[in-house]
Amino acid sequence: MKIDLTDTTASQINKALVRGRRAIGTPAVGMVLTMVIVTDEENAYDSIKAAEEASREHPSRTLVVIRRVARTPRDRTNSRLDAEVRVGSDAGTGETVVLRTYGDVSDHADSVVLPLLLPDAPVVVWWPVDAPEVPVKDPLGALAQRRITDMYAVETPLAALDARAASYAPGDTDLAWTRLTPWRSMLAAALDQARTKVISATVESEAQNPSAELLARWLEARLRVKTERVVTAGPVVTAVRLGTENGEIVIDRPEGPLATLSLPGQPSRTLALKVRSTSQLIAEELRRLDADEMYAVALRGEAPKENPLDV
Repeated sequence: MKIDLTDTTASQINKALVRGRRAIGTPAVGMVLTMVIVTDEENAYDSIKAAEEASREHPSRTLVVIRRVARTPRDRTNSRLDAEVRVGSDAGTGETVVLRTYGDVSDHADSVVLPLLLPDAPVVVWWPVDAPEVPVKDPLGALAQRRITDMYAVETPLAALDARAASYAPGDTDLAWTRLTPWRSMLAAALDQARTKVISATVESEAQNPSAELLARWLEARLRVKTERVVTAGPVVTAVRLGTENGEIVIDRPEGPLATLSLPGQPSRTLALKVRSTSQLIAEELRRLDADEMYAVALRGEAPKENPLDV
């Protein structure tokens, strides 16, 4: 069910949500969080689709903030809020409200979003593109327990990575880091099996890949070894090599969904290591809303803790 509202207010949007739930007989009590997506018109469709797919695992109210730029100087002085309210099958397992802001409303989107947040529920803000330099100081970011950015969406991802390191606050995370979860899990499991000291490390990837740089920094911080960066044709991270006193530990994924794991003195084995969809990445981030300490370690290259390779 869809309800279109033109030149509306947060109060009218809330009333439309109530009408929609009554019409389809769906209560709001089953939703566990509010997801706020701040995007542009170009990326709105894909972002909404990913959030709706993730909502099947985490039922949520999704608020999509799209800042519209008026074409004429006269129109830019007019403040307006348009909304599209989706409930039922049109919104995954939760509710979706697409908010299009014009004029001064765009500069105060937090005042529109605040009355629409689910009471006593966590708030997650996701910027698929054009994330603020300091997410925690953004008016919408300040409302959230979790702030999700994506360094793949910027022209200079490694420069963005350094900026994220300087501005990091508990609750920040990035999908470039989330993409590494299978790699980190496999590396930790491989070292548990090898039971040997790592003396060197190499990360192979396409050029300017933020996930590869995060992985290299994480290895340096956790293993206290210098990690070499090697550029390959990709796609994304293609291999990790850990030199040990007994031989080399290698996870190699040149292409496709399968990787080869090689351990000293053991036969090679094939493992599933596919590139995951955006909806899967978002669903993973919604499973835990506390501070991601390992992300901070990877960003800043902090000194390791007792466990040499926590994931």
